[in-house]
Amino acid sequence: MKSLKAILYFSIFNYPLKKDEIFKFSKTQKKEDLEAELKELESKKVIKNVNGFYIYKDTTSIVKKRLTGNEHAKQVLPKAFKRAKFIAKFPYVESVSLSGGLSKGYYDDDGDFDFFIITKTKRLWIARTLLILYKKVFLRNNKKHFCVNYFISDQHLEIHEKNIFTATELMTLIPITGKAIFQKFMAHNTWPKNYLPNVTINNSEGIIEVKKPVLPRIIEAICNSKLGNMLEAFFRKVTLNKWKNKFTTLSKKELDIAMKSTTDVSKHHPQNFQKKVINALNKKYLEVKEQHEIILEPEHD
Repeated sequence: MKSLKAILYFSIFNYPLKKDEIFKFSKTQKKEDLEAELKELESKKVIKNVNGFYIYKDTTSIVKKRLTGNEHAKQVLPKAFKRAKFIAKFPYVESVSLSGGLSKGYYDDDGDFDFFIITKTKRLWIARTLLILYKKVFLRNNKKHFCVNYFISDQHLEIHEKNIFTATELMTLIPITGKAIFQKFMAHNTWPKNYLPNVTINNSEGIIEVKKPVLPRIIEAICNSKLGNMLEAFFRKVTLNKWKNKFTTLSKKELDIAMKSTTDVSKHHPQNFQKKVINALNKKYLEVKEQHEIILEPEHD
C-alpha cells in the first residue's frame, strides 16, 4: 500500500491529494498499480474520493480549503520571488529557495514565506545575522514574509537528517537564485530519491543570478579578513547561547536537530516540527493497522 503512505503524510497537513500527486509522492512504480491500490483502499473504506481528491478521515470541506489555498499561493508567489531576490543581495548569500507550504502550492492566512538559504563557507553566521537584523529593524521582527530559518554553507551541502519529512521538504524546494550552487546542492543530496523516487525537482530553468549591490560588496571586502573570522565566531556563539537559554524545554538531542548551530548549518525550528510530523505519521500508521489491518513500515526521524 505505497500510495496510502503519501495520502497519510499529506493528511497531517489537511491536504488531500489528486491521483497524479499520490503517484508523485509515493514509491509506486506503475500507475496501473496505483489505480488498483486506490480502488482497494476505497472499497475497504480507508479513504474516499471527493471530486478527484483522496481523503483520509476528514470532511469534504478540506477540498475547498485546499483549492482556496492553491489560489492564494498563486497570488503571493510573485511577492515571495521578489523577496527571495532581495535576500540574495545580502552579503555572502549564494542561493535562495522557497520552502514550506508555499513551495507545495499552498498558502493561507497563517502561512509564512519560508526560505532555504545557501551561504559562502565560514560566513554563514555573518549572513544570517545581517538578515535577522534587517528583519528586526526594518520589518519590526515580522517573519510572515521573511522567514529565514534554515541556512547551510556552500562547502557542506549534504543534509544529514534523512527521513520522509526532510526528503519531502528538499524535493519540493523552489530554487529562485544561485543556479550553479543549487545544482551542486542537489548533486550532494541524491538520497531523497530513496523516499520519493517519482519526484523530480527543476534545478536548471528559471533560476536567476542576482548581482550584489555596492554596500554588500563593501561589507564582504571588509569581512574577508581576520575581522570577519572573529565576527563569524562571535555571532554563532551569541546566537547559540541565546537559544540554549531560551529553549530550555528541548533536550540536547532535540536542540541539536531543531536548533542546529554548527559552523556550516543554522536551523531555527523551536517547535521541532520534523519530529512532530513523523510522530503524527507513525500514529496514523498504527491507526490504519488497528482499524484496517494494513501494516505500514514506521518512519524514523
